[in-house]
Order: sequence, then structure tokens, then C-alpha cells
Amino acid sequence: MGLVGVQENGNGEVGLSIGTKNKYRRMDSEVTEDFDDGSHHHHQEKRSSSTRKYVLACAIFASLNSVLLGYDVGVMSGAIIFIHEDLKITEVQEEVLIGCLSILSLFGSLAGGRTSDIIGRKWTMALAAIIFQTGAATMTFAPSFEVLILGRFLAGIGIGFGVMIAPIYIAEISPSVARGSLTSFPEIFINLGILLGYVSNFAFSGLPEHINWRVMLGVGILPSLFIGAALFIIPESPRWLVMKNRVDEARAVLLKTIDNEAEVEERLAEILLAAGTGSTEKYEEKAVWRELLSPSPPLRRMLITGVGIQCFQQITGIDATVYYSPEIFQEAGIQDKSKLLAATVAVGVSKTVFILVAIFLVDKLGRKPLLYVSTIGMTICLFSIGVTLTFLGQGQVGIAMAILFVCSNVAFFSVGIGPVCWVLTSEIFPLKLRAQASALGAVGNRVCSGLVAMSFLSISRAISVGGTFFVFSAISALSVLFVYTLVPETKGKSLEQIEMLFKDEHQWNGSEVELGDVVHLVQKQ
Repeated sequence: MGLVGVQENGNGEVGLSIGTKNKYRRMDSEVTEDFDDGSHHHHQEKRSSSTRKYVLACAIFASLNSVLLGYDVGVMSGAIIFIHEDLKITEVQEEVLIGCLSILSLFGSLAGGRTSDIIGRKWTMALAAIIFQTGAATMTFAPSFEVLILGRFLAGIGIGFGVMIAPIYIAEISPSVARGSLTSFPEIFINLGILLGYVSNFAFSGLPEHINWRVMLGVGILPSLFIGAALFIIPESPRWLVMKNRVDEARAVLLKTIDNEAEVEERLAEILLAAGTGSTEKYEEKAVWRELLSPSPPLRRMLITGVGIQCFQQITGIDATVYYSPEIFQEAGIQDKSKLLAATVAVGVSKTVFILVAIFLVDKLGRKPLLYVSTIGMTICLFSIGVTLTFLGQGQVGIAMAILFVCSNVAFFSVGIGPVCWVLTSEIFPLKLRAQASALGAVGNRVCSGLVAMSFLSISRAISVGGTFFVFSAISALSVLFVYTLVPETKGKSLEQIEMLFKDEHQWNGSEVELGDVVHLVQKQ
């Protein structure tokens, strides 16, 4: 048997294990064995590298919709100054125009969960881009406030679909060891979009006032053109394919995203088990929405963590800081429009640069340490903005401190709660409920965002801008407590293992010893 290794090696056992191949060749020569080992390792490394690149490309393309949301948030902060002058809108109309996007996007998020279960994650992203593009075009050519609101309505629906589906798709297609970093990509692209919006404001502000804001809004159509091209490159989510009993297609996708064939089969078995052995009839025994409205104790814990972290991300005032940064800097003493817009670019740069820190650390340090740094840092910065605007007046020191603390606040946001909240909500829910439960989290996020954006100016008039930031600071302090008590560590676990984590109340309420994560990572490697 051992003497005729070359013949036996063609039995179909090639590639099943490293040892199989070498076992039969050992008698021939050690040189052949060494060469064989080297070529196998080279093949493995090559496959591993191409797998990483493929998953990275999928995450980037899936995140392009997030550029649309970010761009809209960033560009509207400056465009509203010129819309105010061109269309002669009131302060209340200004609040409605800015805040309604978030409220309207919740309808997109609600519909997105069910839609993505029916037509798939990939084509839901396509639908989001088409609806947003229609809205952006309508806003660009709007002759009146009413038509502008109609465009805003469509853009909001499109954004709702987009922000809800991208993190789910990336979480479902990513290997466990890199899922945190890759699921943070939508937040990076939101920040990139905000920065591009600020730069667009600054670049086009010199045009005539009836044209400049239209050009600013019109440029937002461009990213959705790239999304169309991306659809021909990215695959469908393997978890969704299993839900539709397309197991062979799911295996083919997993083989492209995981470089170890044994792990592919292991992961596929876990997904089949989570989906109720792949049978649609079985996992839909209890309607999804009925299950969400009368949740079991583990699901209730998931909903508290997922929806809670999404709400805290917004009620700490990040959208007020981003949308109304020109007003905040005006309050601090900057009066010149171009200087106001230049200061907002600094905010955009801070927000974008520090999201990169989170990308590198979320799978190394874990979710909770980043959330602690973020929420504690934001609490201090928000309190400092309140002190600056209330007590330091409109001198050079007040302006410098306001810019410093606003930039620091968005930096702390980007390091932790900004990206990590999307990572958590895309990974904690069971497969059959993931899309629609994540949609609920996105709805909470958008409602809180809309409430903050639509009420900021009114509350600021009532208790001053500084007083409003003292309120944000108090809410941010509560978010630290929330993270401590109700957010478990999910680093290094597969989506199916995380589901089991919530079945143990002791582990869910923050008491889990993180040593288990280390052991798990060592075993994986």
C-alpha cells in the first residue's frame, strides 16, 4: 500500500487532508515530501488571500448605500443655509426638512426586514439605491418646499432600506474572526459620506444661491451608480440562501468566503440548524412578527440589547452635532459662512479618521471596551460643550474650545458606539428573526435621530444651546450604565454561538468572563 503511493493518491482522497497526500509519498523521498508540503502551504496561503480580498470587496460594495445616508446628513447641514435664503422657509420648516428624513427612513427600515426575507439581502440593497436616487433627483430640481419634502420622503425610504440591510448582509457573509471589523464598514462609509457632504458644501458655496444647494444635493446621486455595478460582483447571503432551501448555492458562497473546507461544512451545519434544518415551513411555524411582539426570555434580552444600543446611539445627540454644527459654531462666535463650513469639515475629518481606529480594534479588544471608551468620552465632551457655550462667551477661547470638544465628541462616537451598535444588532439575533429584529433596532435608531434633529432648534431656543448639551451629557452617562449591565461581549463567536449566549441570563447581563473569548480565539487559530 505504502509502496505505490502515486497511484493510490489519485483515489479521490487528494485535498481532503494534508496528511493523506504526504502519507503515501514518504517512501519515495523526503525531498518530494518537503516540496509537496511547501506547494500545499503556498496553495492554502493563496486561497486564504483571495478569500480575504473577496470578502473585503463584498463588504465595501454592500456599504456603498451608507455613503448616501452620510452624504445627505453632511450636505444638508450646509445646504439648509442656502435653501433657507432661496425658498424663504421658516425655522420650523427647516427642522421638519432636516428631521423628517430620519422619521421617514424608519418606514424603509420596517419594510426592509420583510423585503429582504422575500427578495434577498442583495436585491434589497438594489431597491434602496433606486428609491434614494429618485428622491435625490427630485430634491435637486425642487421648485418649492413641498416638492423638496417629497424628494426627502423618497430619500428617507431608500436610506431606511439601506442602513438596515447592509450590516446584516456583511455579518452573514463574513467569517467570525473578522466580522466585527467588516460589519463596521457601513459606519465608515456613513462617515465618509458626511465628510464628502461637508466638502461639497464648502466647494459649491460660492455658486449663486439658487443653484449651489441644488448642485450640493445632486452630487449625492453618484454613489448609487456604483451600487448598480456592485450587484454584478457580490453574491447573495449564504444564510438567506439556506432559508430558501438553496443549500448548494449557500455552500458555494461559503467556499468563497471561508478558506477552510472543513470549516465551511461546520458553518453550513450550524446555519441549517439555526434555520430549522433549512425548512421554511418549520421555521415559520410561529409568525416572525408574532414572535417579536411576544418574545421568549432569550429574545427579549436580545431586543433590549439591540434596540437599546441603537436608541442610545442617537439620543446622545450625534445627529444634532452633525446636522447643526454650523449653528453650534455660530453660537460659539463664528459668523462668516465660509469659516462656518470650514469648521464643519474639521468635524467630518475627525468623525471619519477615528472610525478607522474602531475597525482595527473591534475584533482585537472586543465590543465592550470600545463602547466604554466611547460612551465615557462622549459624556465628558458633551458636558464640556455645554460649559463652553454657556460660560465662555463668544471670544477666541470659546470658539477654539467649541471646535475642540465638538470634534472630540464625534471622534469618541466613531471609536465605539457609532460602528459597534450596528455590529451588535447584526450579530445577536437568531437567523429566522435577524432581518426583521434588526429592522426594529434600525427603526429605534431612526426615530431617535428624527426626534433629536426635529427638536434641537426648538429646545435650544427654550433652554439655550449649552443647556441642550447638558441634557445630552446626562443621557450619555446613562448609556455607560446600559453598556455595563446589558451588553455582553460577542467578539470571536459565530452568529450561532452568540444566539446561545443570550439563552443564559447570567452571561447576557454583562457578567460574562471574557477569558472564554480568549480560549475560543486560541482554538480557532
